[in-house]
Amino acid sequence: MYRKVAAALAVGLLAASMAACGDGGKGTDTPKDDGKITLGFSQVGAESGWRTANTKSIQESAAAAGYELKFSDAQGKQENQIKALRSFIAQKVDVIAFSPVVESGWDTVLKEAKDAGIPVILTDRAVDSADKTLYKTFIGSDFVKEGVVSGEWLVKQYEGKTDPVNIVELQGTTGSAPANDRKKGFADAIAKAPNLKIIASQSGDFTRAGGKQVMEAFLKAHKDIDVLFAHNDDMGLGALEAIEAAGKKPGTDITIITIDAVKDGMQALADGKFNFIAECSPLLGPQLMDLVKKVKNGEAVEPRIVTNETTFTQEQAKAALPDRKY
Repeated sequence: MYRKVAAALAVGLLAASMAACGDGGKGTDTPKDDGKITLGFSQVGAESGWRTANTKSIQESAAAAGYELKFSDAQGKQENQIKALRSFIAQKVDVIAFSPVVESGWDTVLKEAKDAGIPVILTDRAVDSADKTLYKTFIGSDFVKEGVVSGEWLVKQYEGKTDPVNIVELQGTTGSAPANDRKKGFADAIAKAPNLKIIASQSGDFTRAGGKQVMEAFLKAHKDIDVLFAHNDDMGLGALEAIEAAGKKPGTDITIITIDAVKDGMQALADGKFNFIAECSPLLGPQLMDLVKKVKNGEAVEPRIVTNETTFTQEQAKAALPDRKY
């Protein structure tokens, strides 16, 4: 009798064990893959209204697509961003996307992602890596073009005039793609008019506070500023405060050209305090989520995807403001 009971117990335990191993992934040791895409995204920071709108677009679009989003704010520091990318790799996310703080210094961590079989998408900003296989695609604005159209508008304003035009430039974060490219595009465009000359150029780090501080220094050092070219609206808005505090009229005494077209910038343009804005749309979320799905599925994508954008004068800003989403 003892042997029969023992045998029955052994059979029962074996059956229970087999059931636990073959329960279709319901056991604790074998989690079920629900097919949900996990996206690791590292953002530059929250330095401007543009960046805030960009983050919101990505978060809302990921939720709408049903993706699990692991979000990290680099707070403007490359070392934070590299740590975030390595964390995404360790977590074995399906796709990594990030907006690089600066252009250089990414090859090592991008190779780590490639070796782990995790595709990478660059958003808004590019990297200067010679190895284009380290990322699948780059989606964002044509920063050089934004600088070019800004410079071309200014050249047209002074067409037929030969008097010297003194320009000060508020650059974005040193070493970043938009700062490098917008500076180059603008300089190339105004080179067609020898009387247009940049007399001072300094980084305001894409922030309103930085724009105000640098513009205050410009105004103290130069009494004859005709034009301000700011690499984004926020720096232009900070500079506007400095110009008014110095007793000058922005948009009249000093022509102001900026890039982005966020609501505050567009309002300044509509009010005549700015004179021209080249658009740089932050609403990349929907396009990014489409790309994430494609690269996750191994589909071919274009290596460079440019967002559709426009420019604004005062009257165009007035017309666009009521429906502006950012």
